[in-house]
Amino acid sequence: MIEEHPIDDPGVEAHIERHADVDDSAGRRATLQVLTCFALAPLFALGFVIAYFWPGFDRMIVDFGPIYSNAQHLVMGGFLGFAVLLIGIGAIQWAREIMYDGEMVEERHGAASSAEDRAATLAEVDKGIEDSGISRRKVLGTSLVGAIGLTALAPLVMLLDAGPWPLPSRRRETIERTIWDAGTPEEPIYLVNDVTRSRIRAADMEIGQLINGEPENLWDHHGTDFQVEKAKAAIIIVRMDPNSIKVPDRRQDWHVGGILAYSKICTHVGCPISLWEQQTHHLLCPCHQSTFDLGDAGKVVFGPAARALPQLPITVDDEGYLIARSDFTAPVGPSYFERDLYPDDKGE
Repeated sequence: MIEEHPIDDPGVEAHIERHADVDDSAGRRATLQVLTCFALAPLFALGFVIAYFWPGFDRMIVDFGPIYSNAQHLVMGGFLGFAVLLIGIGAIQWAREIMYDGEMVEERHGAASSAEDRAATLAEVDKGIEDSGISRRKVLGTSLVGAIGLTALAPLVMLLDAGPWPLPSRRRETIERTIWDAGTPEEPIYLVNDVTRSRIRAADMEIGQLINGEPENLWDHHGTDFQVEKAKAAIIIVRMDPNSIKVPDRRQDWHVGGILAYSKICTHVGCPISLWEQQTHHLLCPCHQSTFDLGDAGKVVFGPAARALPQLPITVDDEGYLIARSDFTAPVGPSYFERDLYPDDKGE
């Protein structure tokens, strides 16, 4: 027969009180140390924010010999690292010097818990909270929550680099407009071939022809600005038999003898489109096969796109060259959460 306890239970050794438990001044000193750590953490978090906004700081370099670092990144990382470190040191010192330090022994039991056991567990949790000292020193819990909360908020300032807030006014100035709107009756914006940059005469286009175009004023822009405006303003210009197409009543003056201009950017995810089927007047997006009927106000006839291609209102100047009457009447490109619905989205 195997004995249940072949070795005598040595029991729990005599508990040795900590210095902070028997000396009130030592306990107060430990509390002050924890508070100091929790109070300094938000200051380092504030330093992180200041380093983020400090003018010109992002252009400073710290040289370590064979390697170098951006000074802003180095300082921001240091401030945030020290903030987290102080919270950790404060929490450890709290556990070592202030929380309950008594030893406990409990026999191993089955996995299932009775209602009495659960009630006892909750009672132990309450006792643990009491033993942590947080009920007697509420300022510690408040300071810990404040330190963690303020330190966690500091990195949120980096969200400012995600871009400007998409307020209605900002959207109208950026993604909801193109440089086609820069034209005036005295200085209209000409439609030009996107390769040769030559103006397009209406009489020179043949039925069934497609031309990839851009606004003539695109080349007034440079660098990143040029790429952004090019992506938004790109168009395809097609000529169809006027008797074979449907033109909504309010768009009767948007075309010139069957010559129409549409955005080149698919309304699904923004792929450039130019796969043109002359007989059906269909334009196919190569990315996900969204198909638009240019002979019927750019409506979607197949695929995942949910909106018609925006149409650019055009006319001709005194010499017969194609010019824009205005900007697109609906934002070009794919959808976004804040986007409003427009009649043109359904090809009306």
